[in-house]
Amino acid sequence: MTIPDSRLPTPEDRETIVSVRGLVNRFGEQVVHDGLDLDVYRGEILGVVGGSGTGKSVLMRSILALRRPDEGRIEVLGVDARSQDPQDRRHIERNTGVLFQDGALFSSLSVGENVQVPLKEYYPGMTDSLRYELALLKVKLSGLPADALDKLPSQLSGGMRKRAGLARALALDPPLLFLDEPTAGLDPIGAAAFDQLIRTLQQALGLTVFLITHDLDTLYAICDRIAVLADRKVIAVAPMAEVEQLEHPWAHEYFHGPRARAAQEAREREANGDGPRTQTQAM
Repeated sequence: MTIPDSRLPTPEDRETIVSVRGLVNRFGEQVVHDGLDLDVYRGEILGVVGGSGTGKSVLMRSILALRRPDEGRIEVLGVDARSQDPQDRRHIERNTGVLFQDGALFSSLSVGENVQVPLKEYYPGMTDSLRYELALLKVKLSGLPADALDKLPSQLSGGMRKRAGLARALALDPPLLFLDEPTAGLDPIGAAAFDQLIRTLQQALGLTVFLITHDLDTLYAICDRIAVLADRKVIAVAPMAEVEQLEHPWAHEYFHGPRARAAQEAREREANGDGPRTQTQAM
């Protein structure tokens, strides 16, 4: 099902909460980003796409201060992401939640214990009972049953592990959420349900979401704008209707190739009441 787009403010009223200017990332002789610029607006779901090797995850890690770029300026919630000040780094960590592609859960800890990890770090004086109740709330908020709290990650399905990772990402009530390929590996029904969950949480909690994906259905269903990475830069960032018109070879193939046409046909069937989406991943 296609989820209605949220109503973004007019351009002049948008608050930029992530600003990237002149970003350069190198790995030896390989230049991944060369003068990349990007703004993320408060309250939007920004989908980030690009071919293999365009540095989508490197961009995310740079914004999160997990990687120090070679050049450029990054501001996150008013803080310089390149700052070496521990308070600045802690501010970014405290106000951002991250769901990595594989969930990155601690295998030896239960789901509840995983969710409690950031609570223990940032609120060491919190009582065990309150920490447990908060973990239970986040687990339920992420669409998991209460009994998942005591299970190990190995006892969960792939989709449930992603939800557990999402619960941990939401533990500190961050205003800014980063998702790296959240529907990768999910079946079409599970992927659609996860899309619905993200949009619902974004609207209910007022989140800003930076979402890396190859899933065309996710882009169409929940993203307010799409940032297209190619040629070491962001070549366009705009609503889907505009990025579909890009003439760049990779973008044209991505948005108009066989998988894109299949996704479009699936959406048309869905709009006509002929069943749920049948296309999960574009690449």
